[in-house]
Amino acid sequence: MERLSTTTFIPDTFLGARDDFSMQMGVIWSKIKAPLIVPLLRITVVLCLIMSVMLFIERLYMAIVIVLIKLFGRKPDKRYNWEPMKDDVELGNSAYPMVLVQIPMYNEREVYQLSIGAACGLSWPSDRIIIQVLDDSTDSTVKDMVELECQRWASKGINIKYEIRDNRNGYKAGALKEGMKRSYVKHCDYVAIFDADFQPESDFLWRTIPFLVHNPEIALVQTRWKFVNSNECLMTRMQEMSLDYHFTVEQEVGSSTYAFFGFNGTAGVWRIAAINEAGGWKDRTTVEDMDLAVRASLKGWKFVYLGNIKVKNELPSTFKAYRYQQHRWSCGPANLFRKMVMEIIRNKKVSLWKKIHVIYSFFFVRKIIAHINAFVFYCIVLPATVLVPEVVVPKWGGIYIPSIITLLNAVGTPRSLHLLVFWILFENVMSLHRTKATIIGLLEASRVNEWIVTEKLGDALKTLTVAAKLPRKPRIRIGERLHLLELAVGCYLFFCGTYDFAFGKNYFFLFLYIQAMAFYIIGFGYVGTFVPNS
Repeated sequence: MERLSTTTFIPDTFLGARDDFSMQMGVIWSKIKAPLIVPLLRITVVLCLIMSVMLFIERLYMAIVIVLIKLFGRKPDKRYNWEPMKDDVELGNSAYPMVLVQIPMYNEREVYQLSIGAACGLSWPSDRIIIQVLDDSTDSTVKDMVELECQRWASKGINIKYEIRDNRNGYKAGALKEGMKRSYVKHCDYVAIFDADFQPESDFLWRTIPFLVHNPEIALVQTRWKFVNSNECLMTRMQEMSLDYHFTVEQEVGSSTYAFFGFNGTAGVWRIAAINEAGGWKDRTTVEDMDLAVRASLKGWKFVYLGNIKVKNELPSTFKAYRYQQHRWSCGPANLFRKMVMEIIRNKKVSLWKKIHVIYSFFFVRKIIAHINAFVFYCIVLPATVLVPEVVVPKWGGIYIPSIITLLNAVGTPRSLHLLVFWILFENVMSLHRTKATIIGLLEASRVNEWIVTEKLGDALKTLTVAAKLPRKPRIRIGERLHLLELAVGCYLFFCGTYDFAFGKNYFFLFLYIQAMAFYIIGFGYVGTFVPNS
């Protein structure tokens, strides 16, 4: 039998049209490549290399500071006056400062008992502590359960207040601000804040309050987070690696050098006088905690970070929850930078070096450059150089600096060093959302003030795990699992990888294919804990 040609099934007119289209595209590409694409890509490469160097210097500086801290033992209790609180026979319990403990929550069905129980279990003179539950829940059932839990602890002699309001204006900042208006707060000296999934140890106040009592210049004592579900899935392990670096290095360096860092919004104790002097809680951005910290710092207040005190909490274990969280954490700082940069420059109470630290290191490099460079350079520009071989990225910028930065980031979580490659791929994917959120914050575009409370599963995970093993009728909801941006970038990387495989000579396609697969896996929703439909 004679071999059938393609013309048997495809008319000549279609083949001609296809060839003609390919030729036209080739002509257009050749026309714009030399005068437009090549110069533009070269400029972008230079900008990305500059950003990489900025990040490298920042990471190296922080690494040197951490080494010096370890060598010279500059622990907080040596840099500041710290003495344990002592009983006074004459004054009795009035010798102890009045402490307010705030727990803001919103429909926290799964974790409200954990946080309220931990706060009520704090060891401190019972007549010198007030537990304030700020419930913004819109679910009436959850509201009733939280109120009942507060009543249960009140019956045990705990001084606990259940506070609600008739709106959610300002979200968390609005709730905290409203809570500070209560008459009984006027008698309090300090306020400890814990989000709904945080569980402090009973001696938390005994270890933190002395720093504030004996050092009148300190406004904030921030403690470290300890993740109870870090081993739940690969995504929570990746989060642990990123956050451990933040606490182990960034917070420690800020505390030890300029006595400034961003308040993490929870697991910290504030001097109420400092909050009031700084202007109180503001809801102009989605990072009300960072906003307050910057304003307090500009008033001359100091912050101290205690890495040896760890407070249990939960990492978001679903990709949806993590994505919303990262949008808020990336968009908020960029928007706050836009709003406060001139105020920081004009401030006369802090030194020039502290201004440079806040504007350049804290905001510009860590909150803006870090996100934009991770996505633009490694996911857009480097792959584009495969299609435009006239543009060459030097090895020091494309390999050496990224490798050193990655290793410096990994020191925070030694137990996860074997997951370093997965962490790089995951962080590159998440840089897509962080870059998008950063640009929204800088431009103050739509979604700039979007606040979606991070979903917490608490002990419900055990129930869900058991339920997932039971036979059930499959329910496929494609719209809930597909993430089109990730899939689009994955297709771009796959195309660049295929082009490099066909025409390249440096095996760059290996990285492009692997990174494309990471985008596909997340794009199709196969990351994090999958919560089965009930």
